[in-house]
Formats: sequence, structure tokens, C-alpha cells
Amino acid sequence: MADYAITCSSVYDLNNEFAEKNNIKVLPYQFFIDGGEYYDDKGATMSVHEFYEKMRAGGIATTSMVNTERYTEFFTPLLEAGKDVVHIEFSSGLSGSYNNALMTAEQLRKKYPDRKIEILDSLAASPGYGLLVYYAVQKRDEGASFDELVDYVEGLKLKIMHWFAVDNLEYLRRGGRVSRASAFLGTMLNIKPVLVFNNEGKIIPMEKIRGRKKSLVDMVNKMENDIDNPDGQMIFIGHADALEDAQMVEGLIKERFPTIKGTYIDLIGPVIGAHAGPSTIAIFYICKGRPDIKFK
Repeated sequence: MADYAITCSSVYDLNNEFAEKNNIKVLPYQFFIDGGEYYDDKGATMSVHEFYEKMRAGGIATTSMVNTERYTEFFTPLLEAGKDVVHIEFSSGLSGSYNNALMTAEQLRKKYPDRKIEILDSLAASPGYGLLVYYAVQKRDEGASFDELVDYVEGLKLKIMHWFAVDNLEYLRRGGRVSRASAFLGTMLNIKPVLVFNNEGKIIPMEKIRGRKKSLVDMVNKMENDIDNPDGQMIFIGHADALEDAQMVEGLIKERFPTIKGTYIDLIGPVIGAHAGPSTIAIFYICKGRPDIKFK
């Protein structure tokens, strides 16, 4: 058994059973909607379905980064128990939390000089981040040392592909990804954007597809071009309260890639959902390399 702990944040969007089964410690982010403050705790304080229903009804959702005090409270019990810590954090391209985690680790190293704590920038989000944690767990269970695990995650993270098909341009407009005029025109024309994560861990619009089903098929088409050897791969699929669409995409993937190990479907949580919006569908897998495109 490894003498270190793997930790991450709730934005990895995998279920509680995964964390419990694999001994992963998860730090919940916070979100805000309709004047209320909640933790991203897999539905304990607010179900994800209720969250998206509130958004569909016009609720404005926002999120906040994790401060150093919460990181200190999260890491300290592990260090005091004699554990070293490999913490895989939500993309620095989308949140300042990573920098706060770095500052916390620097202070904790002084207090616990005999312990090691490494903060890794996943450059990933949602079940794409979850897929990176999934492979990290496998590597740990194969007997990887602390340093071997750190090197493995750093080498793998830019090969985790993220494709997102968004159902409503309004949420991208609020986040500054598209203009008000583009959002209005795109909605009128039934435009469904397809977005990707770049090497900076930022979300980049790639395609403007007319029609919901076409946008979902387009993601799978792109997968055919950039997947790195599908044999034995696990493919993760995320959905923002749109299970039937996620299952349709799952069927397409299994049909086109019969040699994969399997698929895993889970909800896109409130932190990413606040910015992508209800009914977003996303697929995640190991690719040949992400598009090296800068966010403008």
C-alpha cells in the first residue's frame, strides 16, 4: 500500500463511491444560486438535478475559488497522520484555486518538514479531471512511488482530451466566451457550439454546429481523428442533467470503438455546469495531443 494520499477537488465530478472505494480525499468547492450558498458535495446539500432545474428557470449560478484556509484544513489531518500528499487540482486555466493550493503547500512544508506535499495542475475539469484521477489511482495501485506518480500524472495530463457540446449559448456569453450578439444570433439559428480544452487548461470554441444531435455526433467524429489507440481505454462521458443524450453518445462510441475497455457516465457538477449550462454533454479520453490553440 502506498504511503501517500491522493487528493483532489470536487470538480473532478466522479461519484462518492469512486472516492470511497479508492481511498481518495475530495475537497468540495462552493457554488451560489438564487441567493443561496452550497457545497459541491454530490447532492448532499442540493441535488445536481435541482441545480440545473434552477438554472433552466432563470437562476444565475456563480462559483468561487478555494481559499488557503480551507486547503490548510483539508491537508493538515493527512500530514499529521504521517501521510505524504499528491494533490491533483482543478485546471489553473479556469480557477485561481491552484495558486492558493500552492501557497498553502509552501506553508505546510515548513510546519511539517518530514512530509512531502505536491500540488499538480490537472489542466482538466469535470470527468476529464476525473479520468486523470482514475489513471492516477491505477498507477498508485500498481505500486508507483510518490515521485513516480507525480511524473506519471504530469506526463499524462495533456493527453486527456475534453470535448464539450453546449446546448445554450447564453451561459457562454455570461462567461465571456461569446458576445451578446453572437449568443442571440446563435440561439435564433439553433447553433450548438463544440468546445475543447487547450494546453493551458482553458475552454476554446472549436465548431458552430447547427442542431443538437449534429453537435453530439461531431464530438464522436472528432474522437475518431485524435484518440490515441482506443484498445483498452476507458471513455468518460459527462452530462449536465441530460442522461438520454449521454447514453446516445455512449452508444455511438461503443459502436465505433468496439475495443475500448468500457464507458463511464456521470453528472457534470455545479462548478462547471454554472458556466456550461444545462444539457451540456462532454466526452473524455486519452488522445494523441490537445489542440495547441490560445484563448483569445
